[in-house]
Amino acid sequence: MLELTDTARKELEAYFADKKKATIRIYAAAGCCGPRLALALDEPDNDDHAEESHGFNFCIKKDLLGQIQGVKVDLTYMGFAVEPLVPLEGGGSSACGGCSSAAGCGG
Repeated sequence: MLELTDTARKELEAYFADKKKATIRIYAAAGCCGPRLALALDEPDNDDHAEESHGFNFCIKKDLLGQIQGVKVDLTYMGFAVEPLVPLEGGGSSACGGCSSAAGCGG
């Protein structure tokens, strides 16, 4: 369900270098280009699918995972890019048409 690129892994390692590792939530956020996937620190609950990748724990709502079928977390010059395997209805990614979360677009 989850692909974590080497560049994203290295950025997470740097972020948590002096902190206790927390679970990273993948969630759908509203944006000016429609819904997009984003990351936040959060604890999983019973409605979540939890998965470990490269020493990091991730969680995502089971219904969202069913909709997107998987996700790739990468790092770009603008920050993390969270790309679904199946696009979200009305949007689909962390960046679209020049609009991105790093640009302050809805998130």
